[in-house]
Amino acid sequence: MKQPKLIDYTLLTILSLIWASAFFNIKIATYSFGPVTIAFLRVFFGAIPVLILCYYKKIKIEAFSKDWHWFAMIGFINLVAPFFLIAYGVKSVQSNLAAILMSTTPLSSTILGHFYTKNEKFNLIKTFGILTGFSGIIFLFSDNLLIDQNNFTSALLILLGSTCYVIGGVLTLKISKKKNENVTGSILIWATIILLPLVSFTEQPWQVSPRTDSLISVIYLGIVPTGIAWLLRFKILKENGLIFQSQVSYLIPIFGTILGYIFLEELITIKVLISLTAVCIGIYFVRRADRKKLS
Repeated sequence: MKQPKLIDYTLLTILSLIWASAFFNIKIATYSFGPVTIAFLRVFFGAIPVLILCYYKKIKIEAFSKDWHWFAMIGFINLVAPFFLIAYGVKSVQSNLAAILMSTTPLSSTILGHFYTKNEKFNLIKTFGILTGFSGIIFLFSDNLLIDQNNFTSALLILLGSTCYVIGGVLTLKISKKKNENVTGSILIWATIILLPLVSFTEQPWQVSPRTDSLISVIYLGIVPTGIAWLLRFKILKENGLIFQSQVSYLIPIFGTILGYIFLEELITIKVLISLTAVCIGIYFVRRADRKKLS
């Protein structure tokens, strides 16, 4: 991989900002739409830029090939379930807390990797990182000002959503030889197919008269953080590698906290800052162990 330049760091920062911006936009979208509708519109609008790129680059979409069951399963676990859980949880939880809770994905993936892969075992540095990161999350749940008995379950559902991303990532290894654009396009198609009957029978969004800001946010969520961001992620991965791209893990909770404060005037308590710091430190040590292994 090439030595990262200023443009590479700029693209990485843009990717982090895009993914971090998803959380406060989900919050705005919940003002008018239910969680199933938000999930459906995200995958529907997210599929558009990905499928256009595949058509332009003449990449075959294999959504209905012999591996369709993998695409359907990954689409459900990696898109349908987490999009629904996050949207449901953010309705009762500040978006900045959701950003911090979702940032535990690298920590959860390290735990699952230890049990389900041959070369991702724990070591002292990884163990320290996992314990530090999750200690920050436990400390965050002790912030009674922001997490109480009314939204405790919602916060847990967001954590469950982050775990779904990890499980979906593990399942994606089963079709890792396929092109990223093909995989993303195929799982977006299946996520749309799964959500279409669900949204039709449960929430019927065509009967809603949404607020303008909610409508803008849900379209933005689909096209930018779901569609364009994945394509940008592919570009960074291809040119700079996984270790460089994984640095977004540090930036997303930081930007998510800042954006929630700027756009929604969300409260930032001392416990939020301490938890955010602990999670970032935990991710740092997990990533450091990965870098040592690769070198």
